Amino acid sequence: MNHTETKAGEQGLLRLLPSVRLCLQFLAGSPDTGAIPPARLAHASRLFLDGLREQVQAGRTDILSREQVLSELQVFVRTYHRPSLRRVINGTGVIIHTNMGRSPLAPAIAEELARLAAGYANLELDLETGRRGLRYSHVAGILQEITGAEAALVVNNNAAAVLLALDTLARNREVVVSRGQLVEIGGSFRIPDVMAKSGARLVEVGTTNRTHAADYEAAIGPDTALLLKVHTSNYRILGFTSEVPLPDLVALGHKHGIPVLEDLGSGCLVDLSRLGLQPEPSVQEALAAGLDLACFSGDKLLGGPQAGILVGRVALIEQIRRNPLTRALRIDKLTLAALEAVLRLYLDEQSALAEIPTLRMLAEPEASVRKRAQHFLDAAPAALSAACQLELCAMQAQAGGGSLPAQHLPSWGLALRPKSMSAQELELRLRRTPVPVIGRMEHDALYLDMRTIAQEEEPLLAHSLQHALALP
Repeated sequence: MNHTETKAGEQGLLRLLPSVRLCLQFLAGSPDTGAIPPARLAHASRLFLDGLREQVQAGRTDILSREQVLSELQVFVRTYHRPSLRRVINGTGVIIHTNMGRSPLAPAIAEELARLAAGYANLELDLETGRRGLRYSHVAGILQEITGAEAALVVNNNAAAVLLALDTLARNREVVVSRGQLVEIGGSFRIPDVMAKSGARLVEVGTTNRTHAADYEAAIGPDTALLLKVHTSNYRILGFTSEVPLPDLVALGHKHGIPVLEDLGSGCLVDLSRLGLQPEPSVQEALAAGLDLACFSGDKLLGGPQAGILVGRVALIEQIRRNPLTRALRIDKLTLAALEAVLRLYLDEQSALAEIPTLRMLAEPEASVRKRAQHFLDAAPAALSAACQLELCAMQAQAGGGSLPAQHLPSWGLALRPKSMSAQELELRLRRTPVPVIGRMEHDALYLDMRTIAQEEEPLLAHSLQHALALP
């Protein structure tokens, strides 16, 4: 085909494209798209037509009729109009999954958030005096009760908590930290970079694998403002290693009149070893060791919303609270409500273990996960089993979110091998269903780990599978 014939064919295909007015008439009359605001329908139609023109000019030739174009348009507009932030089913086996919002909230907490969001709240109103109050007071008391801290403050995430503490207590002064604790967290954020942004000067001591009390002692000078300990929550150094125990570091800091700050990372409030998991330093243990200040996340092992929690001595917390940067990093009423609700569950440890999804998933026995996977397999509709080979498989789940890096969680799930398409195509289709399902691809099969799929999500999972496989 010569250039003239190619251009003629291209022009013929372009003539099949409807006008925006025709698109609007078609979409407005459809029950699937008729309720979408006209301005959005027009905008989406223009995007669709522009994209189709580019495809034709790039060589697409499978456009056969205007009816086909309008059908594709309807699918495009329905997808375009969906909310961008949506609920997904996590079948990866990664419990605290950063890309999927980390820790899910307990259903009761979600209900409380819905009630609070629908109206006003006493965010900064003292109901006893009728005067302006502090938003931090809604969670400060319960944090003190649970952790044993003298005072508490909450900001929008743990990196912000570290930044705020360093900016307040060590700007233009030195902070001593072990070289083996200069961690990098998700998104390439590094402790040295956060420290530099705060205006504090980093003083590294020890080596990657071994740091001793004498290393800290030798580094302390007139400009030393803080001794910083960073919990290596997202990796482990094994073998010939040594680090200074927290009580010894605290004793050294107090000897020299220097506060000790520990970044605990994930924020553990229960003894995980009692669940058969590797021990993780708890906030209570750190403060009982005499620590002056600790910070940790609200949305990892704690199982709440994204937040950075600072607990410790009254004088230090008050100094940090008065920093103008605190306002820029403050949290809103919904975060406070969710955090207070999850902290109330910790008032009874059994309630926390039973109702906080993150802890429940970590603690669920392997036999229970297998039983649920087998039940889902046995209850699968005949049409689903006919369209896709489903196989019960042993798996390895993980805590995720930079928590418990060496912990293996024996788990069970399903291996899916569709019969009319590739496993890669099924994985793509599941991501595009109304309730997307995210699994992991291995050995030409799609694997779904049932440890991270709640029992109440199983009907949604079955529906999404049927939708992706185009089953009735």
